[in-house]
Amino acid sequence: MPAAFPSASPIETLYSDHHGWLLGWLRRRLGDACDAADLAHDTFVRLMVSSRTTNLGDEPRAFLTHVAKGLVADHWRRREVERAYLEAVAHLPEPEAPSPEAGMLIIESLLRIEAMLVTLPARTRQVFLLAQFDELTLQQISERMAMPVITVRRHIHKALVACMSVA
Repeated sequence: MPAAFPSASPIETLYSDHHGWLLGWLRRRLGDACDAADLAHDTFVRLMVSSRTTNLGDEPRAFLTHVAKGLVADHWRRREVERAYLEAVAHLPEPEAPSPEAGMLIIESLLRIEAMLVTLPARTRQVFLLAQFDELTLQQISERMAMPVITVRRHIHKALVACMSVA
């Protein structure tokens, strides 16, 4: 008597029932079959490590779409950071340009910093960016933001602590 095969796991069933649909959905959004295949794969990997896999409700495609939309947003954000980085280093003479490996490390660091900045309260982020990119003094930021210098200092401190947690 042949041994019975165990029944498919919820993720296997979800994959077999909806992978083709998700791949098509992603292909239409991204316009690239390779990127769509990568993100479809990443969607199911994310579900495999998630505790929600067993409780998808009656609308598994809605849940897949939700997860995939987040991955698509991450994909476009990464592309934008890569584009900005390549634009910034394009003018550098060859000997000064970072190697491709260093460039990837820089892009990864920029993505981590960007992700951290998004988590900061809007005013903290704005104060920090004024200090870092516009190189304004505490007093100038205080005047521009209509807040006491001590509050500006606290916002910058909070942002710097968050930056140190990225490293």
